[in-house]
Amino acid sequence: MPTEILMPALSPTMEEGTLAKWHVKEGDRVSSGDVIAEIETDKATMEVEAVEEGTIGKLLIAEGTEHVPVNKPIAILLDEGEGTSAIVKVSSPSPKPAPQWGEGDPDADAAAHFTSPRLGEVASRSGAGEGEVPTAHSPGPSPRPSRHGEEGDRQASAEQVMHRIAEKIRRNGQERVFASPLARRLAREQGIDLAHLHGSGPRGRIVAVDIEQAAQERLPASEPEDWEDEEEADAYAPQRNIVQAPQRREGRGLSDETVLALYDPGSYEIVPHDTMRRFIAERLTLAKQTIPHFYLSIDCTLDAVLAARERLNAMSPHDGPRAYKLSVNDFIIKAMAMALQTVPYANATWTERGLLLHRNSDVAVAVALEGGGLFTPVIRNAEVKSLSEISNEMRDLAARARTKRLAPHEYQGGSTTISNLGMYGIARFDAVINPPQASILAVGKAERKPVIKDDAVKIATMMNVTLSVDHRVIDGALGAQLLAAFKAYIEDPVTMLV
Repeated sequence: MPTEILMPALSPTMEEGTLAKWHVKEGDRVSSGDVIAEIETDKATMEVEAVEEGTIGKLLIAEGTEHVPVNKPIAILLDEGEGTSAIVKVSSPSPKPAPQWGEGDPDADAAAHFTSPRLGEVASRSGAGEGEVPTAHSPGPSPRPSRHGEEGDRQASAEQVMHRIAEKIRRNGQERVFASPLARRLAREQGIDLAHLHGSGPRGRIVAVDIEQAAQERLPASEPEDWEDEEEADAYAPQRNIVQAPQRREGRGLSDETVLALYDPGSYEIVPHDTMRRFIAERLTLAKQTIPHFYLSIDCTLDAVLAARERLNAMSPHDGPRAYKLSVNDFIIKAMAMALQTVPYANATWTERGLLLHRNSDVAVAVALEGGGLFTPVIRNAEVKSLSEISNEMRDLAARARTKRLAPHEYQGGSTTISNLGMYGIARFDAVINPPQASILAVGKAERKPVIKDDAVKIATMMNVTLSVDHRVIDGALGAQLLAAFKAYIEDPVTMLV
């Protein structure tokens, strides 16, 4: 029997993805473990392997198709001896009755519309679409046998039509609600009906900032209205239109139309946002709106680290599995991991239930990508790893991050993040916290400066670091203790080895 290959969920929060590339074509024979496609998520491009042996009978989704929902069929795998007739049976399921009031998943139905039929042949949905009224030219569900004959069928059909009308009114006449995966999750958590919102994203798409604004304004929760008749629904519809009408909300920013009106046509080029850029925009907007940031800065002397780095690198084997090449960033990662152990209450994450006090120091490191965007691969249990282990692991993670080959568990979570712009000549900067973490360390460049030491002017290599802190988790004194511990470790690197 033919098997449908479904769009996989490559991370716990993934709701849709882009089918970036097919590694097979129709008619190809595949075995379990063969790479058949590449799927682009919000942060990475990952390979999808065949789980069974067979022949690719049909590719249902074309390369480059965006917004493919999780669990949507993307291809059909044929068993030995099966032909095209089997594909027709799989892609043409028997019609189902139209969804009744409160049944079905409007979001899943909406997601199915994202894929254009021209881009890939997708298994058709039977019956009229949700919110549509069948006409003489639009096929409805196939009639089912009834004990009451045609009269009973007509009554059942009338009830289905009335349910669809009521559902259409309830959703304010909208066939689809466009929202980002993060926005949908936040809306579910806060009980906000997406149909009540006007999105500020491209083409009216609802993004995380819209959910946060709605939560502050206490828009109605998502509850189905129980109207007794259509007249009552019609009377209520104008009020829903008022809620749905576009509004200029404070803090939302300028609309695309307003921005474009400020520039002469032809004086610019519009580069569409990719999935990663949208994800970064939503996450960092959420961070600045929901996390009360404050900043602590301190200067560190690097001469001891530079001397230790030079000595240790000279001791490294030239090749083989034990070879390494330490960077200053490796010492920074280790020092921050040790500091979190020294000040354990700063190694925490905010939740409404209480603080999550982490036992290990999982340190994320920002890695810039060519062409824009970034990853934050995580060094797990960095406090117990040697400098050479941290160095080799970081080199591997960074290389795979730049080619978008990281698995979700390699860049999700973490206790804190390190963002180093020193190699770009930046002396100091303030970084934005990466939710749900409670801090991020911004590292500036190392430079030779005159300093006062033992009542004398001396030249030392100095580096500025700025700690951005979530004030819900870390108070000023606690943040100062964390920076002081970091400074002590980085200025005396021998202490990190015991």
